[in-house]
Amino acid sequence: MNPDETILQQADAGVRAYLEAERRAGRIADDYYQKALAAVLPHLRKWLLDPHIDRLSPRLKEGVRAAIAAGRWERLVNAYARNVNFGTGGIREKMGVDRDEVLMIKEQGIAAPVLKGPNTMNDVVLMLTTAGVARFARERRMDKVVVGFDSRVRGADFARMIAEVLLAFDCTVHLFDEACMYPSVTYAVPTLRADIGIFISASHNDFRYNGFKLSCGNGSQFSAVERNELFDKYIAVTRPEHVKICPLHRAPPQMLWWLGGAPGNRTIEVGMHKGRPRGEPLPGVDYAGREERIIDLHSMHVAHIKSFVLRPEMIRDAKRPLNVGYSAFNGSGRKAVPRLLNEVGIRNVQRIAALDPLDGMFPAFCSDPGREQQPDPGDARAGEIAVTEYRKQYSAADWDSLDVLLGTDPDSDRCGIIVKVPPEDRAHVGGRDWFLLPADDAWTLLMWYRLTWEVERFGHVRDAEKKFMVYSHTTTDALGRLARKYGLGCVKTWVGFAQLATGTQAVWNGEKLPKLIEGRRDPADKTCHGFLYDHFGMDNGKRSLNVAAMEQSNGFSLLGGPPKDASSLGEGGHVRDKDGALAALLIAEVAQYAKEQGTTLPALLNERIYGDPDIGLFVSYYEPDPLDGEYPGLKGDSDKRNFIMRAMELYEATKLEGRHEGTKARRHEGEEKSKVESRKSKANVGSTTNEPGAGGAARDGGEAPRALGGLPIVGGAIYQTGKYDRVNWEGFPDEGIRLYFDTGLPGSGAGGLDHFTLRPSGTSNALRFHVQLHDDEATRRAAELSRAGAAAA
Repeated sequence: MNPDETILQQADAGVRAYLEAERRAGRIADDYYQKALAAVLPHLRKWLLDPHIDRLSPRLKEGVRAAIAAGRWERLVNAYARNVNFGTGGIREKMGVDRDEVLMIKEQGIAAPVLKGPNTMNDVVLMLTTAGVARFARERRMDKVVVGFDSRVRGADFARMIAEVLLAFDCTVHLFDEACMYPSVTYAVPTLRADIGIFISASHNDFRYNGFKLSCGNGSQFSAVERNELFDKYIAVTRPEHVKICPLHRAPPQMLWWLGGAPGNRTIEVGMHKGRPRGEPLPGVDYAGREERIIDLHSMHVAHIKSFVLRPEMIRDAKRPLNVGYSAFNGSGRKAVPRLLNEVGIRNVQRIAALDPLDGMFPAFCSDPGREQQPDPGDARAGEIAVTEYRKQYSAADWDSLDVLLGTDPDSDRCGIIVKVPPEDRAHVGGRDWFLLPADDAWTLLMWYRLTWEVERFGHVRDAEKKFMVYSHTTTDALGRLARKYGLGCVKTWVGFAQLATGTQAVWNGEKLPKLIEGRRDPADKTCHGFLYDHFGMDNGKRSLNVAAMEQSNGFSLLGGPPKDASSLGEGGHVRDKDGALAALLIAEVAQYAKEQGTTLPALLNERIYGDPDIGLFVSYYEPDPLDGEYPGLKGDSDKRNFIMRAMELYEATKLEGRHEGTKARRHEGEEKSKVESRKSKANVGSTTNEPGAGGAARDGGEAPRALGGLPIVGGAIYQTGKYDRVNWEGFPDEGIRLYFDTGLPGSGAGGLDHFTLRPSGTSNALRFHVQLHDDEATRRAAELSRAGAAAA
């Protein structure tokens, strides 16, 4: 008998006993038990007995046998209970379950004998996925691919392995020579006229994770239709025997290009990229004999980003030069962000040394089992690490003179902003002298700055009737108020930059956006619109220029006007996904403006935005659960579902399925609109319609309302698009469950501006909690007091 058959018999007994014990203890639901029982052993048998696995990963079976011999049944079940979920952007999972396994990969390479399976991120899964993508691409003559990686453990090795698979399928590969930003990939794809982008990254997840992110020919994520076809017809049916490999040094010269290098003064002299800037080889990088084929993509990307600065002369000639701290969080923004700031004239950029080197273990963050932290620049705990390390490195005087501390995550597509708090305001932030500015506030401030720049320079917002913003339904409604004030339209989509890009594309295409109630054409519809939640001011037939795409989760870009073709960036726009380096530069410009005016970012926010009666005060709160990573394993599947069911029960208990009719919020809308219209003369604004969030679905409760945090619940909605039903269950609320509050203020109530949203991840066992509260009266009272004070003076 094959020795592995005996091992499989041992695994069968151990796995069954483990699953039965978990079910009896109530830690996993019956349906998850049945699914795991039906999947684990067949998957394990296939991987352990397949001879082709040995060709792809010679030590993989060694790790599986060791796990079985040690009786690590929970880990085996988690690794073999299913295939890695293929989400909107690709796949993401753990490559090691703990610090020891990830360190083994770091020290021994991607072939290290850690426990690997179809539900972990490993060499076999990535080769199978890449081969599926390559077959999909070749059949459509989409044969030019950009491959990049960030600072994750062994990211360079994974990227080279992927490049070798693509080359074997006759794809032309553009491979980054060192860790790069994800926005560098989404910029490179359309700029180099490539067809697909692949990026090895797990964004801001903790050190255990890695992932495989896909971009289409214009740099955005693939559409849902293309993504489903790619997975169902190609990736899902690819087997180990289908995988081919062509070593880099054997690739035909014209089929392998490098991206990156050091800036030089030469241009490419051969091939399809003749005339583009040529990069100089980096020390220690094996270019497989293609040193003359290094495209200086970074200089091209930096020049493009710099073009979005509105007041370059203000920065260059500043009377009060800006002092900036920067944390790369051991990620790929470490070169690009300081370079951008320096090149526009911000000379004093203090990099935090402990957080600067490329290191996928993220050593400043906790890696203890069960307490793993993630390097998320939008997380106050990451902000505390950055501040602590800054203070260790620099003097108290440096801290006192610091104006803003910027941070980007490992793939540099998100930007976090830390601002100083004056002594009189520290009681509001727990006594600290710094504060992590929420992205909702940062993007509102940034858009205010860019719109008022136009008013100051031209007397009005140019082409206001053509311009629009796009943002997700969990992002602040202050943006809608700001857009209305200056005559812009707004499109609110579901969460994710893929949705923001799709919404923008629909506008570019001239599509008439449907009238929706809580994301539905008809309140009785079971599922919501595929990408759209709501819109306003979009019916004049002229909207075509996107001035910003924004998310609460610290993502920003601006997409511009309709592109010249399907594979180009929008005219006058940036990449169709978020870019933390762009956001960092533009926020730094606003900070420089504030300093020149003798004020600060928080003061600008309070005085010019939340002190503006046309906008009002908005407060947002966000927290993930768990704070890092996800609920582990099959028990996590059950935990996630239980939380969702409890929220749905609360929804039902408050009679939220009631009438769809006018509410306090909708009644207030007409009153507010007339007041806003009376203030428009200075802003050159156009016509608008209803404000999203201030008169959506009206689901009035028929009983005494329940409450959250002391706020009565008076309505709600369930958002389901169906895109994650097959990996969860039919009717999965992928865009969340929203509960509306009645705060007793205008604009509150069912369908109003005050609400709690629970949004589950579609592909991992994690939940996100969002709260938005607003108060127009506080702003109006402040304005009245300000006028009274001015009169008295």
